[in-house]
Amino acid sequence: MRFFLLLGLLCVAVADVTRFEGERLLRLKPALDEHVTLIKDLAKSIEMDFWSPESAELVTIDIDVDIRVPAMYLDMVHAALLQSDMAHQVLIEDLQEAVDAQADNKASPRAHSYTKYNSWNDVQAWISSISSSNPSLISKQVIGNTYEGRPMTVLKIGKKSSSTKPAIFMDCGIHAREWISPAFCQWFVKEALSTYGKDSQMTSLLNQMDVFVLPVFNIDGYDYTHKSNRMWRKTRSRRSGSSCVGADPNRNWNAGWCTIGASSNPCSDTFCGYKPESEIEVKNVADFIRRNKSVIKAYITIHSYSQLLLFPYSYTYELAAHHSELLKIAQGASAALRRLYGTRYTSGPGATTIYPAAGGSDDWAYDLGVKYSFTFELRDTGRYGFLLPESQIKPTCEETMLAVKYIAAYVQNNLY
Repeated sequence: MRFFLLLGLLCVAVADVTRFEGERLLRLKPALDEHVTLIKDLAKSIEMDFWSPESAELVTIDIDVDIRVPAMYLDMVHAALLQSDMAHQVLIEDLQEAVDAQADNKASPRAHSYTKYNSWNDVQAWISSISSSNPSLISKQVIGNTYEGRPMTVLKIGKKSSSTKPAIFMDCGIHAREWISPAFCQWFVKEALSTYGKDSQMTSLLNQMDVFVLPVFNIDGYDYTHKSNRMWRKTRSRRSGSSCVGADPNRNWNAGWCTIGASSNPCSDTFCGYKPESEIEVKNVADFIRRNKSVIKAYITIHSYSQLLLFPYSYTYELAAHHSELLKIAQGASAALRRLYGTRYTSGPGATTIYPAAGGSDDWAYDLGVKYSFTFELRDTGRYGFLLPESQIKPTCEETMLAVKYIAAYVQNNLY
């Protein structure tokens, strides 16, 4: 047994780390049908990583298309762009340099820090220590394991009560490469605990309600982005007979599943999975929310990037039954966020505000009966994309706190 354990550790140590030397992030601006066709044709003939929108199928006229192009295809892509006369710009000149530069915070490399992107091991140790050091306000519960066997721990934050309290559920890190998202969940927990008793709004919230926080949803994928491939997005599940790994955990929910803006191709970054909740991580969270459906009054999921505050629906262009109320809340939260650093967010339903996408968690929660269901797309709007430097963690989290507290206060005052 010990021999195999050592062998396993050795294999992990020499696991291939994907490098991105010479790769570029380009922003294309398709203005004609021919431009859209060209982008889709390029996507079929070479391997391109779509950052925004999330796949070639979602490309339309007059939206910015951010794509990561491997070094070996750059000349070909540039020639095609020049020939087509499509407006474009280079957002990141060398992706590996941007990956290396992301860790610009000189905090201790080994310790957990709220202003750096912590590894899964550091996050797991933090979950353990923060819950044991604040027993009157926080408890933890394992809601299941990931595909690779890591525990999914939900932190319950709120003043202990003999009766069941209404709650808000928040998750971070559904998509593995969106590192600013788990950073926010950790920041939220820290702020909730440190301002309780000092900040009247937070004190009132935690006295009257509980907040369930899942610090990292897609733990296997997140760990993989730290150890092997920084650009990985999906889960890490495997299926016999397929060499493709993982599914998109935000296309795997039973909400218009796999109808639009999702792929049935297992190799695609937006693969919807083999059936709704085929991904164990999605099933674990869905089961938890279903079990606690009577108390969960709001669902908040944190993503990046684009600076958007979205609400249902994404799987249909139809407006949600509570559209005007959800829009009012989103606009109020965005205004609260903007007051700190002037960061501008756009609010609206997912399908019309960015693009249609079926199988998302916020649509699923809303259809289940969780009326106040929101998706944040945090900083930035594409200058760094998924590689937001650590120096931006603090301002991003500070402003996002204001928006989340705005939503929480609204929910607290309008418990249905």
